[in-house]
Amino acid sequence: MPGQQTIPHLSRRPHRAGAFRLSGGGRVSLQRGSEPVATIAALPFHEALVIGALRARCDGPDAVADFEMELTALYGRDRMERISERLDEFFGLTLRHVRRPVMRHGQTCSCVGADEAVLAHLVSLSTSGDREDAMLMACLLVRADVAPIVVSLAQTLGLELIRQRPEGRAYPSHTPNTLH
Repeated sequence: MPGQQTIPHLSRRPHRAGAFRLSGGGRVSLQRGSEPVATIAALPFHEALVIGALRARCDGPDAVADFEMELTALYGRDRMERISERLDEFFGLTLRHVRRPVMRHGQTCSCVGADEAVLAHLVSLSTSGDREDAMLMACLLVRADVAPIVVSLAQTLGLELIRQRPEGRAYPSHTPNTLH
């Protein structure tokens, strides 16, 4: 779309029934990394937030503004700004150095794609102190020389998300309506 900022190395998985592409030899396969592996509702709160942030950042400034309004309602303005900065740092570096395009599902999709799950789980592993496992996961996504920095940014992001988590609040505040 004209005037919309795009994130390099990121692809949006089409959300049509039978959204498959032909791979070499005429075999039908899902786009690599887009396979549904979970639902948003089944994820821990901070992992769902990471996926929501990824989707919003890929959908453009209006979606980011909506996401930040929801963060403000959950955390307050000051915390939202810090979280938004951590998200920008993490996604900025990670998506600049990915090994292949990262696939993601649409903002209203209730399922979680494989690539989205890996990014969210990387944040969880980094936050919980499983640095070696987080490094292994980061190396699946980015070059080995960038992986330690990605893990460090993921840890900072995750700690900011779980610090004083708003009790009794769910993310997203609405139930996404698309499921594969």
